[in-house]
Order: sequence, then structure tokens, then C-alpha cells
Amino acid sequence: MCILIRIPAAFIVVAMFASIAAAPAQSSPQSTKEIRQTALDYIEGWYEGDGARMERALHPELAKRMVSTDPKTGRSVLDQMGAMTLVLNTRKGSGTRFPKSQQHKEITILDVYENAACVKIDAATWVDYLEMAKWNGQWKIINVLWELKPVPASSEPKQ
Repeated sequence: MCILIRIPAAFIVVAMFASIAAAPAQSSPQSTKEIRQTALDYIEGWYEGDGARMERALHPELAKRMVSTDPKTGRSVLDQMGAMTLVLNTRKGSGTRFPKSQQHKEITILDVYENAACVKIDAATWVDYLEMAKWNGQWKIINVLWELKPVPASSEPKQ
């Protein structure tokens, strides 16, 4: 005995489009290379005190933010800076205090869709999450959300 099930054509069309929409976006090898270079300009510029390199990586309206906890109230606080503050801190050499042996810069491209990308940088004592956009043909960092790594417990024996 054969059972015939009739599936409406509209359902099949919707299912086909849903499967296409769920497919992950692919970036071109050129975009991947440019996104990685922008991330390197940002982190290596910081470590080297190279303000021009940092500035090249940033959109002028960048927002860099970190959520911290106010020690007095225990409430969350949003610390933030803009592109020019970050460039000036870079030029002052704030990142050069890390010796080469501590200049960790593991870059992971998390996602790319059309002209938007999310990138993670595991750095010396912090982790940055970069949101990038292709701006006038170049990848620029628009937003950074960052978090300090936990301070390791002392390796000295407890007395």
C-alpha cells in the first residue's frame, strides 16, 4: 500500500529559502586578509606605540567600551573612550610597557557578512571584541568591547 502525501508548493519554496538564509556567510580570501590586517594594525600599533597604524585601523567615531564594577557600590560602570583618545594613548606609548614576550595577539575572525565583521583578539592581559565595517573600501574598527583577563593567583605557597 502506498500513501501519497501532498505538500503544498508554497511550503517547499519557503523551506528552500529558509535553508539558504541559514547558511553561514562566506568572506573572500581578500576580505579575510584585509580584516586580519586591520586587527594587526590595531594590536601591533598599540604594542609598538605607533599612533599612525592605530589611527589607520579605526573609524573616527569608534567607541571602545568595557564594563567594570564600582568597588564602592558593586554596581556596573561603563568605561569608554573614543578613537582620538585611543590614538593619543597609543602615541604616548601606553602599550609599549608590555615586553615582546608578553605581546600576545591571537586573532580570530568570528564572523563576516557582506560589509560587517566580528573579530576577537586575545591580547596580553585582556580580550578585545572588534566590530568592523567596510568603510569607503577599507575595513575599519567601529566598536570595541573589551574585558580584562583575571589576574592569576600567586604561585607562592600559602603559609
